Amino acid sequence: MPETWFNVEDAERLAAERLEPGVLGYFAGGAGDEETLRENREAWRRWRLVPRVLTDVSAVTTRTEVLGAPVDAPILVAPTAFQRLLHPDGELATARAAAAAGTAFIHSTLATIAPPDIAAGAPAGRRWAQIYCFEDKGVTRALWEHALAAGYEAIVLTVDAPPAGNRERDLRTGFVVPADLRVPSLDAACGPGREYTITQTFDLMDRSLDWDDLGDLVAETGVPVLIKGVVAAEDAALAVERGAGGVVVSNHGGRQLDRSLATAEALAGVVDAVDGRVPVLVDGGIRRGVDVALALALGADAVLIGRPALWGLTLEGEEGVRKVLDLLTAELELALALCGVKAPGELTRAHLRRG
Repeated sequence: MPETWFNVEDAERLAAERLEPGVLGYFAGGAGDEETLRENREAWRRWRLVPRVLTDVSAVTTRTEVLGAPVDAPILVAPTAFQRLLHPDGELATARAAAAAGTAFIHSTLATIAPPDIAAGAPAGRRWAQIYCFEDKGVTRALWEHALAAGYEAIVLTVDAPPAGNRERDLRTGFVVPADLRVPSLDAACGPGREYTITQTFDLMDRSLDWDDLGDLVAETGVPVLIKGVVAAEDAALAVERGAGGVVVSNHGGRQLDRSLATAEALAGVVDAVDGRVPVLVDGGIRRGVDVALALALGADAVLIGRPALWGLTLEGEEGVRKVLDLLTAELELALALCGVKAPGELTRAHLRRG
């Protein structure tokens, strides 16, 4: 009988009880003293919504568009690695849940299932491919070519790594990627059958990436390329100038530079710098539908959730991920109605105050 859980915090607590320390530390941990990890959550709590009353909210919808196509809610599934450590179905369960919830699944470079298998197993879903650029440019090209051949509609280029952050939980537990866990990208880069620490994994990636490389990727792929890992407004403006199809405000879930700016604090500046030219998404610390509403009011087009989906996957596989998405969507719908608006796009900064 599955444990009873009613929100993301419940799911996290129950998942933590189930996972062994090394795996839990890898997915739950952050960099250094984990101040940014904690601050990502706390920063949303410093905002307050200002409800408007006596408005007709008899027909509220969470539906919206992201990258020109519909989603049932502005809550997308972020790229997260090694999901078969949490459930035998791994990324396939997550992709199926996202498809069933009417939203997009973002496939990690470090996934344990290859894009063609995800496409075959969740054919109706919207799929984007997250890319880390390896030093072996042939591996990088093969990654995005395989994804696009499998019908993936966008590339998400993560730019806030390498190098890997100082993840001390992994050092304490001695966490390594098990040799028997197949990771197609690592097999392509190094051959199968090896164990890797997270630091060693990121050492395979290209530290020399610059804005010219972004322009080249945009030109080569022919699909929208979103830049993930932006907190500086200046970088958001540069991304748009170099042809990015979107910006994801992210600090890698607090896993890279500790004491970096929380995403809730960075979001408004990025939105202003982008000035409506491309979509702006945000992740980090989102645990409630109210957090989603706050992000929308600050100007985001949608949010990404990473760890919440992973806790659902740990507990109940595909059904658990779907339950997380449904819970957040229901909470968002309630927040919209109580704010006096009918749709996500109607929330503005007029609905916000600092707490």
